[in-house]
Amino acid sequence: MRHMLLSVVALLALGAVAQAQAPSVEVSQAWARATTSTAKVGGVFLTLKAAGTADRVVSASSPVAEKIELHETINDAGVMKMREVPQLVLAPGQATVLKPGGTHIMLIGLKRPLNRGESFPVTIVFEKAPPATVSVTVQAAGAGGPGHGH
Repeated sequence: MRHMLLSVVALLALGAVAQAQAPSVEVSQAWARATTSTAKVGGVFLTLKAAGTADRVVSASSPVAEKIELHETINDAGVMKMREVPQLVLAPGQATVLKPGGTHIMLIGLKRPLNRGESFPVTIVFEKAPPATVSVTVQAAGAGGPGHGH
């Protein structure tokens, strides 16, 4: 009986270790800027933090856009340009901040305007961690961050 009890305790401990080491990514401070009624693109900005192990953002989707791409802003001989990146690497334990003028999620083919004060879902797909659906809050058109108004 004692041997069986120890086996059960060992299995429970192994399960707890496996759960603690399961890849996960914390997503926080998701926001977007309001768009005009004719805008066809928009951006989503947020903070990602991989726990335990490195991970990658491989794709994203939202019902407000036909397509989503991961973009970075680069300085090409003094000219700021946006370009698509195939994935976004997340170092373990370090915050990766997606922000205007840097790396961000690009909403392409907006199906409707993004209006200040509303929110919409975005699902982010990771290489290792399970997908995460977050609520994105729409800030003013010129906002610099979540809760900054404009």
